[in-house]
Amino acid sequence: MPSPGNEAGLLHAYVATKADREDRDWSPVFSIAPSTLVPVVREHFDDDSELHRTIEPARWGLRPSWAKEKGPRPINARFETVTTNGMFKGSFTSQRVVVPMTGYYEWVEQEDGTKQPYYVHPEKGGLLNAAGLAAARKEGDDWEVTFTIITREAKDAAGDVHDRMPAYLSDEKLGDWLAPGKLDDDEKADLHQGLGEVSEDVAKTLVTYPVSREVNNARKIDRTDPSLIEKIELDS
Repeated sequence: MPSPGNEAGLLHAYVATKADREDRDWSPVFSIAPSTLVPVVREHFDDDSELHRTIEPARWGLRPSWAKEKGPRPINARFETVTTNGMFKGSFTSQRVVVPMTGYYEWVEQEDGTKQPYYVHPEKGGLLNAAGLAAARKEGDDWEVTFTIITREAKDAAGDVHDRMPAYLSDEKLGDWLAPGKLDDDEKADLHQGLGEVSEDVAKTLVTYPVSREVNNARKIDRTDPSLIEKIELDS
């Protein structure tokens, strides 16, 4: 997935502040692999009970505090079971985040057996707010935050290239999703249902087109190269 904008743009877009412990400057990248550090949006209360919305780094691949070192680190959580699956239900209850992105890639198998990447993104451009879940664990003297992205059945244009897609939030629903505190069962059910509904609405705004197969070469590509998301023409 591409990660959007520079730090100032993200802070402005989400009316957020920089996390106190974060000493990096974010720049746009156009290919992100699992285990990569990316910016996520989180809300929390300080010691004076004041609400803060921050942009902070998190590593893609959820690792709860109780997880074993060699255990799974899922990059996706299924919407259908996210409130009941033991790996995710605790984070859904109290550690929800937003993962900003401008779009994502899906690979479609061609008649010759190769796979062609497609870029899925908003038709009018701008940011997508992917619904994410986070977990934090102590690593020495520091805290490491990890995250996963909730996925759901793909709809509309996204469904033309894959059967799953990230569950996206509208700007109007960000506050509900990010609100800190532990949800009770009724609140959890309402939030889950609302995510299903709004993510279908966002899906209607997405379009796709083919892009260079270079995006599949995570070790060699220049992740800052914007040409990775440029449309290409396929041979007929």
